[in-house]
Amino acid sequence: MARNDPSGESHPPFNAYDDAPVLAISQAAALAGMHPQTLRQYDRLGLVTPRRTMGRGRRYSQRDVAKLLEVQRLSQEDGINLAGIRRILALEEQVGRLEARLDALSARLEGGRVFAAGVSGDVVMVPRGRRVRRSAGERTGDAGRGGQVVETGEARALVLWRPGRGS
Repeated sequence: MARNDPSGESHPPFNAYDDAPVLAISQAAALAGMHPQTLRQYDRLGLVTPRRTMGRGRRYSQRDVAKLLEVQRLSQEDGINLAGIRRILALEEQVGRLEARLDALSARLEGGRVFAAGVSGDVVMVPRGRRVRRSAGERTGDAGRGGQVVETGEARALVLWRPGRGS
């Protein structure tokens, strides 16, 4: 997922160096085009909270500077007050955490679930590594959406469903 800066240019996703707290407040303020006092105010309000040195000095990362620019954009272009911006940023962080959790859960489940349904209508999950037995003389056809119909000579049917993305 690419990120956009205020000029409209697209950039690759953040990397590990973007989180390194290496910028003093004066450097971060210069990069963001703001006064250092504005950064102090944003810190007090919890909008952009830099890491601290042992002597309690603020150290900003490139990600912090991008966040400062986003706060400025929301305030100046969209006319959102600082309390609204704080809420927006909190919701964006929550969405990011939830998306990461969803991706992790999806990765665990992908390819690990197979469901089988018999003629009686019962649907069961087939354990990983297990195959549904098919007897001789069976015919296989497509059931759509990742399913597979298996018909045997005894007029029984079995539907196998392997959920994929979007299912």
